[in-house]
Amino acid sequence: MPSLRDATAESPAPVRAVANAVTQWIDKLGSVWVEGQIAQVNRRPGVNTVFMTLRDTVADISVTLTCARSLFDSMNPPLVEGASVVVHARASFYANRGSFSLAAREIKMVGLGELLARLERRRQLLAAEGLFAPELKRDLPFLPGRVGLVTAPNSAAERDVLDNARRRWPAVQFEVAYAAMQGQRCASEVIEALQRLERNPDVDVIVVARGGGSIEDLLPFSDEAMIRAVHALRTPVVSAIGHEPDQPLLDLVADVRASTPTDAAKLVVPDMAEEAQGVTWARDRLRQVITQRIAREQEWLAQVRSRPAMADPRNLLAVRSEEVDELVARARRTLSHRLDRAADDIGHQRARAQALSPLATLQRGYAVLQDADGHVVTSVAQSAAGATVSVRVADGRIHATTDRVEPDALTTDHPQEDPDE
Repeated sequence: MPSLRDATAESPAPVRAVANAVTQWIDKLGSVWVEGQIAQVNRRPGVNTVFMTLRDTVADISVTLTCARSLFDSMNPPLVEGASVVVHARASFYANRGSFSLAAREIKMVGLGELLARLERRRQLLAAEGLFAPELKRDLPFLPGRVGLVTAPNSAAERDVLDNARRRWPAVQFEVAYAAMQGQRCASEVIEALQRLERNPDVDVIVVARGGGSIEDLLPFSDEAMIRAVHALRTPVVSAIGHEPDQPLLDLVADVRASTPTDAAKLVVPDMAEEAQGVTWARDRLRQVITQRIAREQEWLAQVRSRPAMADPRNLLAVRSEEVDELVARARRTLSHRLDRAADDIGHQRARAQALSPLATLQRGYAVLQDADGHVVTSVAQSAAGATVSVRVADGRIHATTDRVEPDALTTDHPQEDPDE
């Protein structure tokens, strides 16, 4: 194969020779430190290599950057698009495709990336202590008596909060505590203003408001001392720092985060027009419900009154009275029949007893003859002429003396047997 320097139009070098030569030249470069900005991150499923695009911070030049998935996942905070980094990488040329890339062995964040990394580590430490726990968040009062405001004097954030809050609820009262909202004195002055408002028992909620700015301008609102001071407050705090994309650590420890100072004004006080409309709607709804309830009850009452029993209650009483009379008459008849049957039974039993009684025999004309000793005389042999006897009749006794004893001829022919024989 001829040397690349000896290649001519009549004897050209093949593509593989050129690719191999480029590979050898690039391999001689070895490992280098490269500064740039991550423009694109591509994590392919099932592939242990992460593909990124490293863009120059000034010129419109970019190269492919690869690194092991383990190195990418170990970054804290995670490596995201737009981060400024310094990469220790080895240059390589993929001859089959003719592509140039850098294989990263070490990645460090610099500038803004390093700043974001420190903030992320601080956030993780404070979160581990529980300063951002959701259960610690307190509800804002529906209508605060006085609103505390921490902001810079004559700032747009102050005008936004005051104007919008008074437009929503004209009677709202503010107590403003001014403090530097950026720079070295920001954290200490904001902490002092928060503590001053905390000591005022009339302040029901505190708003910390500042307009937008760069990450460096909003850095004091991620100061650890300020975060711990807000965590120690008993008064609910609303954080209104920057715009929607900005999120300093103060937003995480505050009870409520507002995207803008204007949004903070909407959160701390209700809208009088909306509340009046709500009261009107509730009153109309209540009146409608009560009217419907009364109409329904009146209809039910009319239905009840139209029933026969309610139209003339005496009809029901008359029916019941007739039933009572019939029951009383039936009871009387039943009792009379029972008494008649009982009287008949008693009469039968009495007649039977009377029939068996000796007195009934005496009433038929029979009598009982007794001697002077009271023994019943049943035979002429038990008495003699001149004996004193008494005769028991139905209505008394007759005392007499026997003149003579005359045996009966029938009994003489057939003498009575002695019962002792």
